[in-house]
Amino acid sequence: MASIIKANELQDFNGNAIITSDGSGNVTVNAAAMKMTPAFFAYLSSNQTGIGDDTNVKIQINTELFDSDGCYDNSTNYRFTPTVAGKYMLFAQANVDSTAVTNLRATDVRIYKNGSSTAISNINLTESMGRILAPSYSIIVDANGTSDYFEVYAQLNTNNSSTFSILGDSTEHRTWFGGYRIIGA
Repeated sequence: MASIIKANELQDFNGNAIITSDGSGNVTVNAAAMKMTPAFFAYLSSNQTGIGDDTNVKIQINTELFDSDGCYDNSTNYRFTPTVAGKYMLFAQANVDSTAVTNLRATDVRIYKNGSSTAISNINLTESMGRILAPSYSIIVDANGTSDYFEVYAQLNTNNSSTFSILGDSTEHRTWFGGYRIIGA
């Protein structure tokens, strides 16, 4: 025999609402420790061009799809500064294009923590593989909730003096950066 408990609010021992329901099946988690926030997803809305060969450049990811706690700066520093301490899943992709069609090339996307590279994804290729590359990366990192910040960089090496672009698009989200706090970690 099954039991049914009906309630519109679940409280802790101090009377704080942990979970509430509107009576139509929509549940709201009220306890911060149970939320996977701060969370954000942002993308590059137009191309970032004229970047020199073998140059590590911060990607100016400028358009937020969502930002739960206002922790992503999409206009000045292009960085995520979480306000809650914990472990975070961060992920990024840099879609790069070079006019170079000869020589071995390599491209990478890097996630920086506090100004230093903490994660890198690299693709090496030859001419037959094409000229548009999209390395992506995800990593779990610790954040202190006060001063740690995270940014995305990209680099392309064509073994010549070509320039490259980081491709952005307002509908296809070719280059992006996102993350969320992991609960229970």
